[in-house]
Amino acid sequence: MSTLIHDDPRTFVLVHGAWHGGWCWKRVREILEAAGHRVYTPTQTGLGERSHLLGPGITLDTFVRDVCNVLVWEDLRDVILVGHSFGGASITGAADRERNRIAHLVYLDALVLQNGQSPFSVIGEEIAARRREQAVKASGGVWMPPPDPSAFGVVDPEDAAWLRTRCTPHPVSTYEDRLVLDAPVGAGLPVTYIAVTPHYGPGQASRAYARSRPDWTYLEIEAGHDAMVTSPGLLAEALLQIGGRA
Repeated sequence: MSTLIHDDPRTFVLVHGAWHGGWCWKRVREILEAAGHRVYTPTQTGLGERSHLLGPGITLDTFVRDVCNVLVWEDLRDVILVGHSFGGASITGAADRERNRIAHLVYLDALVLQNGQSPFSVIGEEIAARRREQAVKASGGVWMPPPDPSAFGVVDPEDAAWLRTRCTPHPVSTYEDRLVLDAPVGAGLPVTYIAVTPHYGPGQASRAYARSRPDWTYLEIEAGHDAMVTSPGLLAEALLQIGGRA
């Protein structure tokens, strides 16, 4: 990878997906910081190092506020806000509330929700039903256990072991909740959608929507769904390219 070093450092906020935490961005963060940029990797409530907060009171709005609070309390401006997988819902909500702090939205193989949609409403009925059933069996419907790393396209034994020790249960309520937006999705900001190949099943509708938007940039990279784990250099290069034109 030919690292791009910019005279004008950018600020990246990288938001993880379901069952993950800020930890999953470690490799990408190191590359971006080595190129001279500022990087924030917040962990959403109930996951990762905040897994002790897991409970029935966590909502999709909680996740949105998790991201907004980083933007506000760190007083961040001109942010390149990246959401992976489920994190797409969080960054859509954050952009709706803190548009003036954001320079560019990046959906990384992520869910794209319209006003009034829930994550379960866009991932497909069979997948949603299976995850609800898993949550009932595992926790009486409070949380969903993490799947095997292979579900995220992670097959390298060391990488898979890393995920198994760090992925934590995800609050099912955040999949049931509907996203409330005042503005259309994207809030009028520049948007790039990065899809990975082979395609991740639950993202089918979101990829189709992203490709239908003539005002969005749609890219595909050959990586697993957890591209920040399987192909951190390739992903970082794409983010640096976006940062260079944001």
